Amino acid sequence: MNYKIEFLSDWHVGSGLDSGAEADSLVLKDDDNLPYIPGKTIKGLLKDALREMAELGQADVEAIVALMGKDAENKDKEKVSVPSKKGSAFFTNAELPDKERTEIVSNKLQEHLYRNIASTKINKKGVAEKGSLRTMEVCMPLVLEGEIEYEHLEHKEVLEKAIKWTRHLGVNRNRGLGRCKITCK
Repeated sequence: MNYKIEFLSDWHVGSGLDSGAEADSLVLKDDDNLPYIPGKTIKGLLKDALREMAELGQADVEAIVALMGKDAENKDKEKVSVPSKKGSAFFTNAELPDKERTEIVSNKLQEHLYRNIASTKINKKGVAEKGSLRTMEVCMPLVLEGEIEYEHLEHKEVLEKAIKWTRHLGVNRNRGLGRCKITCK
């Protein structure tokens, strides 16, 4: 199954790196300085959506486990655990479509995909707290594409439900970043 993520706002999937004085958190980029989202991030996002759906009776737990796997659990203080189970689904990284990728790289336009935004913590008196200024690099709205491989036809319906359920991606989703529309191609 091929999918498309159309971002409707700036977004940030972090690399865990900073750029010194410029930004405290950078967008994850490939060797060509282009943004991408790891397949494991997409899988985790859809797995969370399916868990929420299962809580509301909108998804079958057994199908979710078969497709997405199950995390190991500790049963008690004696560290007896239930082993994890690998799911059958495989997620590729979500990347720019080839045409856009080639155009951006050949014209050296990568730097225009990003900007920095700043935020600070405001105390009860309405004053910024000392040392709370943070700067984060965000990526402009664009379209990324990826692929999901799965074993059984019934998993297609489960994945399509999770894709429709997902409306935000990345950090600061509750602050307006990462609004997106994910569709199956």
